[in-house]
Amino acid sequence: MLITLSALHFVIILALVFEFTNGMRDASNIVATMISSRAFRPQTALTITALAEFAGPFLFGVTVAKTIGDDIVASNVLSLQALSAGLAGAILWNLLTWFFGIPSSSSHALIGGLVGAALMSSGLTAVKPAGLYKVLLALFLSPIVGFLAGFLVFRLIHLLARNATPRINEFFKRSQLITAIALAFSHGTNDAQKTIGIITLSLIIGGRLKDFSVPFWVILLSASVMALGTSLGGWRLIRTLGGKFYKIRPVHSFATQLTAGFVILSASVAGMPVSTSQVVSSSIIGVGASERFGKVRWGVAADILTAWLITIPAAGALSAAIFWWLK
Repeated sequence: MLITLSALHFVIILALVFEFTNGMRDASNIVATMISSRAFRPQTALTITALAEFAGPFLFGVTVAKTIGDDIVASNVLSLQALSAGLAGAILWNLLTWFFGIPSSSSHALIGGLVGAALMSSGLTAVKPAGLYKVLLALFLSPIVGFLAGFLVFRLIHLLARNATPRINEFFKRSQLITAIALAFSHGTNDAQKTIGIITLSLIIGGRLKDFSVPFWVILLSASVMALGTSLGGWRLIRTLGGKFYKIRPVHSFATQLTAGFVILSASVAGMPVSTSQVVSSSIIGVGASERFGKVRWGVAADILTAWLITIPAAGALSAAIFWWLK
């Protein structure tokens, strides 16, 4: 019994470490355009974001947590050791991409790590194909939706503001308080639930829960750790998202936050886990391309796309190797 509890506690600690790195990395997705457009000072932007992210999981339910914890892998064949390896692989990939300033996806890393460790430990029987297909479809379609929505939203804003005076920039600058809070709410709703799902799954595997019912303390702990990671920020990635695509003005930031917040929140309500970094990056590109196609530095976008595509197999391979080493 002592060994089981120790293994369970270790998994929960790893899940919270992942949540911390997720909040630290994804802080850049929320605040990069706010800072680059000079709407808010960096620490103010991070504080607003952290508070809104903390509230997100309490306001919009745990449908995404159920998808992550109950629909991808089979709890009856998965071990706590495999779950530990999956989280360790995702954390390692998060830290590597954070160190090099590459805005890859924490969501992709988690899914890749979870599936890689499950396959290595128990084979194909550990993976639920229907749930995995649903998650992969959401992860890969959401950036396309983000790009198209950003493109259309900016065109609509440009149409509505075509006769406005330069003072409209002040409106876009100040209105980012609302759009940034909405984006942070949606991010907390979607991303915090991924760790909530993993911890709940570990409680089922460890025999502490009989079915997938999320305890309140799991939501509170996950939301708190994510907010803490966000408050510390991810400055390397803020520079990547905030300036390398193109020079961001208040209208670009406003349109990006409005677009990304709507896409992520819609996915959360539907129980679909998506990548915040993907949706925000693709929204930034869509907004820039809507103004002028040549405005976007497409070479940077291609580098980020490459990181997106390799994250799931890379994190999966890392997790599988970690599980093999542990065994």
